Amino acid sequence: MSAAAQPTLSPAEYLAIDRTAETRHEYVDGLMVAMSGGSGRHSLLIGTFSRLLGNALIDRPCVVSVIELRLQIGQGAAYLFPDIMVVCGPLQYSDGPKDTVVNPTVVVEVLSGSTERWDRVGKFARYRLVPTLREYILVSQDEMCIEWYTLRDNGEWVYHAATGPEAVCKLGSLDIELSLAEVYRKIELA
Repeated sequence: MSAAAQPTLSPAEYLAIDRTAETRHEYVDGLMVAMSGGSGRHSLLIGTFSRLLGNALIDRPCVVSVIELRLQIGQGAAYLFPDIMVVCGPLQYSDGPKDTVVNPTVVVEVLSGSTERWDRVGKFARYRLVPTLREYILVSQDEMCIEWYTLRDNGEWVYHAATGPEAVCKLGSLDIELSLAEVYRKIELA
């Protein structure tokens, strides 16, 4: 995450600005940063991955949200817009407008060159603070590769990776498997 020198904002000030802005902003430790637009491949991967998740969870009490739902972390230390979130059970909103949740089970980010380090390091450090989060998934745009971290009962995050058309992404928190061949079916890789 990079930010030019800006005055620090309170969480309430950030929410007031972002809710009326034409573009979305993320907020971390008092700084508000405009989100960059994604590529066509980025958008297609978000759409396909969310559809596959939604289909797999159709008969379960889980909802899949894409891009527009904000995630509050802690008492407002960060507000992020994950590419995809899965919430199992009732959505718990942080306040009245119902555009900010606090209880995802799974968060997915589609990696891009400009945000990969932030997604892998900065965002993951913050996502780990969400008490309900059980898996964090990183989807590559450049190769058929999905990486994910699963939270064990002892508090340890365990890394997994799946690569190639025969591989599957096994999400223990949702008890589902996603085929990489399906995730990348209509995606032209670099």
